[in-house]
Amino acid sequence: MTVLVDVLAIVAALATAVIFGTDTVAALVLRPTYAAVDDGTLTRVVGLDHRYGNARMPVPGILSVVAGAATTLTAFLTGRPAAGLAAGIALLLLLVWLVLFNRISLPINKVFIEAAEAGRVPADARRLQERWDSIINLRATLQGLALLGFCLALALAAA
Repeated sequence: MTVLVDVLAIVAALATAVIFGTDTVAALVLRPTYAAVDDGTLTRVVGLDHRYGNARMPVPGILSVVAGAATTLTAFLTGRPAAGLAAGIALLLLLVWLVLFNRISLPINKVFIEAAEAGRVPADARRLQERWDSIINLRATLQGLALLGFCLALALAAA
């Protein structure tokens, strides 16, 4: 059964890594880039980014949560409580990330998508982007810690 815990932890880690990498790029590269462009360019580019992101990123996001829950449950059921605890904490971090994303980031994404598609610039475009940016470091940190948790679960399952 260790193999099953290992496989599930690897899937959870890989799916989490996709979101972690995306949020890290947003924090380190996109945030200062968006700050340097005019509001029209900001709206168009951010709207397109979020249109594609909202369409494509749920797959690794859902996979990370499902595989994380399966890792947690399987580790506990197979007598690997330390691995289960590490995976459970990682899963909790993903769920906190999901709440933040759905309450803060997603509504802003939708405003930018609609504006970009309509060819208009929201009057509060810069404020909206600043609000989105205000949690991107936290989002990246949560994903990074979750990734670490799944890696730790993998190591502990083998111990």
